[in-house]
Amino acid sequence: MNLDDLDRPTVGDGALVLSEVRGILTRYVVFPAPEAADAATLYAAATHVANELEFASRLVIRSPVKRCGKSRLLDVLVQLVRNPLVTSDISAAALVRSVSEQDPPTIMLDEADAIFGKALKGDEKAEHLRGILNAGFGRDRPYKRWDITLRRVENCPTFAMAVIAGIGSMPDTIEDRAVIITLRRKTEAESVAKYRTRRDKPVVRAVGDRLAAWIEGIAPEAGKAEPDMPTGLHDRAEDVWEALIAIADLAGGDWPARARKAAQVLTAAAGDTADSTLGERLLADLRLVFGDQAAMHGETILTELHGISEAPWNDYFGRPLNQRDLAKLLKPYGVSSTDVKVDGVNRKGYRRDHLHDAWRRYAPGGSATSATSATGQVSDGAEVAGSGQQALPATAAMPLASEVAEVAAVADTPGVESPQLCTKCGEPLAQAFVDAGFTDHGEDE
Repeated sequence: MNLDDLDRPTVGDGALVLSEVRGILTRYVVFPAPEAADAATLYAAATHVANELEFASRLVIRSPVKRCGKSRLLDVLVQLVRNPLVTSDISAAALVRSVSEQDPPTIMLDEADAIFGKALKGDEKAEHLRGILNAGFGRDRPYKRWDITLRRVENCPTFAMAVIAGIGSMPDTIEDRAVIITLRRKTEAESVAKYRTRRDKPVVRAVGDRLAAWIEGIAPEAGKAEPDMPTGLHDRAEDVWEALIAIADLAGGDWPARARKAAQVLTAAAGDTADSTLGERLLADLRLVFGDQAAMHGETILTELHGISEAPWNDYFGRPLNQRDLAKLLKPYGVSSTDVKVDGVNRKGYRRDHLHDAWRRYAPGGSATSATSATGQVSDGAEVAGSGQQALPATAAMPLASEVAEVAAVADTPGVESPQLCTKCGEPLAQAFVDAGFTDHGEDE
């Protein structure tokens, strides 16, 4: 049988199709948590409705060191997303000339740390690319360039989905617009199939074709949808996850609940690693330092900040944070020092009521370093909105894929034959796997 000659899925096949995509991803990649695999699945689906969307979310695939599976995940996603534009080095001019307003590509940028690494901070090429990637998150934000031949300004479209892979964190402005998956090296207990282009590319492509065929039937609805969002997401995160959750709702089965849980868990994980600016981090830590005190002297505040473990204040650019640093970081938030009397002593310091508005706007919920972290947006035992499921605690370590209990099987769709299930994980096997003689996602020839 030709792997490309599969039955065309109907709208009602959504849950099954998404499970096939998830199965093909987890066959070749060890994800840090089941929510990460769900997110990658939904992101691949969202690229097929980019023309209908208000926001073009980014998928950032990062790792602390090399050999964690980033390039392998990119290899598989290339066969699943719509109209991939694969590159590891591209100029700003080439990138904008590759983006079509009628059929935008899915930008697949590997080795992004070679472009955005710390050693290249301020590099003109990196800044141009960062600006284009940021602009491309929303519509009607063209890149303007001077056409020397026609002697006029040219408006180049930028709106496009983008998968960005590299070692370490990407620029804050990019990660703020992204679903972030942090991969890590697999252990000896974790095994995945080797990906061989000549053998495996047709299998993966067949699953991608089924995904595209199903998405075609629900694309207009996905673009118009304004799904109920789970609790704990800030405004930008809601924009990032909107299309993914809309697609999950249209797919049905247990995907709506899984999508909302993934949004909460991955957003919380991104916040725990460092999604905030130093100013936001400082505001969150000041909430912890102040406790219920009405006012504090500046020296006392600094002493307390220096004592917070894993905070940057005791080694702020090679020295402890001082009064001038404190004032400079707080100034953009409208907070200034003033004379305060504590225990009968009058000195320069800060008042709680002066910080209240900044806390409410930029650091709601608690300290970034406390157990009730403001960046830990899923509390212990919190129910995922609309799912009836319990969310993972934000402070809990994300379980390895091999340690996770099997996900509930997708309910049968009326009129659709029940799929063959993986003998290891219980997930539905892609028809292409069955036709190729595989019995599980991890089996290798």
